Amino acid sequence: MSVSSRASAPPRVLTVAGSDSGGGAGIQADLKTMLALGVHGMSVLTAVTAQNSLGVQGAWELPVEAVRAQYRSVVDDIGVDAVKTGMLSSAELVETVAELIGGTAVPSVVDPVGVSKHGDSLLAASALDSVRTKLLPVATVATPNLDEVVQLTGVEVESEDGMRRAAAAVLAYGPTWVLIKGGHLSGDAGRAGTDQAVDFLTDGSEEHWLRAPRFDNRHTHGTGCALASAIASGLAKGQSVPEAVAAAKEYVTGAIAGGFALGGGIGPVDHGWRFGAGGA
Repeated sequence: MSVSSRASAPPRVLTVAGSDSGGGAGIQADLKTMLALGVHGMSVLTAVTAQNSLGVQGAWELPVEAVRAQYRSVVDDIGVDAVKTGMLSSAELVETVAELIGGTAVPSVVDPVGVSKHGDSLLAASALDSVRTKLLPVATVATPNLDEVVQLTGVEVESEDGMRRAAAAVLAYGPTWVLIKGGHLSGDAGRAGTDQAVDFLTDGSEEHWLRAPRFDNRHTHGTGCALASAIASGLAKGQSVPEAVAAAKEYVTGAIAGGFALGGGIGPVDHGWRFGAGGA
């Protein structure tokens, strides 16, 4: 290939999320996932965290003006094919990002991050109502886990049957699709009676159950970030929501299987598992 030849640009995906200094979740996980899936990742930083395998030692929210300026800088010049949101710690940030996404005519994936893998709160209680009334209504896909479902709706899920009720409660806030992540559901709670990680995708009429083996691996930091980013990557490539979610589930299943130890706590999933990277 000559130096002067130029490849066409890949699909463009923008993540609006916080930084994880340990590199396992947040912006860092999003960009690694996007690279692994062949899209061009861009970022709007909403917060800086001091974070490692043991937990979150500190978090500092960026000013709304800085978040808005980053978003406009990227979207107005480079453009975007899909947007993914993660940590939005305050009501003001949630409402600002919802307004920005609502004015951008591309698919959006909202990961309503409430609590870190280590149990640290990443969303102010006062921001929950803004997530419900401002952010979820502009989401193409919302991807809450079972703890976040409780935060947002009060619905507690103890079995696969309960996932339908949870999905209906989230859909009532306005996203087009919802993916209820059942990774925290105990292995014997599912109808199949096997130890599987089960997710439920629906738009209120179509239903898709996504199943994968549950691995005996505690190193799962960044799972939710990787899944939402993978879905956004698929949507940016022109896949339908069910296609993008199925492909994302396959990618994250491999990443969890390859999760590796770092530090003294919970290590990250292997975002580069398809390339023999990470802990391989």
